[in-house]
Amino acid sequence: MFSKKKPNDTENPTTENTAEEQLNKDQTNDAAASTEEALLEPVPEITVEEQLRLDNAAVNDKYLRLFAEFDNFKRRTQKERVELLQTAGKDVIVSMLAVLDDFDRANKATENATDVKAIREGIALVHTKLKSILNQKGLKEMESINTPFDTDLHEAITKIPAPTEDLKGKVIDELEKGYTLNDKVIRFAKVVVGS
Repeated sequence: MFSKKKPNDTENPTTENTAEEQLNKDQTNDAAASTEEALLEPVPEITVEEQLRLDNAAVNDKYLRLFAEFDNFKRRTQKERVELLQTAGKDVIVSMLAVLDDFDRANKATENATDVKAIREGIALVHTKLKSILNQKGLKEMESINTPFDTDLHEAITKIPAPTEDLKGKVIDELEKGYTLNDKVIRFAKVVVGS
């Protein structure tokens, strides 16, 4: 006898999987075919003129960026230079404040002082302190008297007859001291030269 198959609530899973697999294969084949077609299609070539335009645009872009960088560099260095000039003497001025304080104390001391010798000693101490601070910063006095006249160091105010033969062409008197800062003349000595 023939047996009847009972109807299942679910369909055969193999048929369902097969249909999905077939659909995936078809999509894969379509994608591969379209890729092959794209590969087989000739790529439009760039003309020489278009390539030159592209190169020109790239060079112009590079030039503009470089120009902008250089412009920023100039502005930044100019700003730094201005700041440096504004604060260049700061350390010298700060070190001079101690001397200024000493002068203030000396002025107060002279109001009631009767001893001139003590005032002179105080002024000499402040003068020595000032010279010491300036020497630390690189300032040096020029020695001019009895040295040969040198236009790189001296400024002749006048010539007078030399008292002796060995003083001809030499500095006889110094009206104003000359100074160097780190071995560079910042003020010429004003001198009297023997002739």
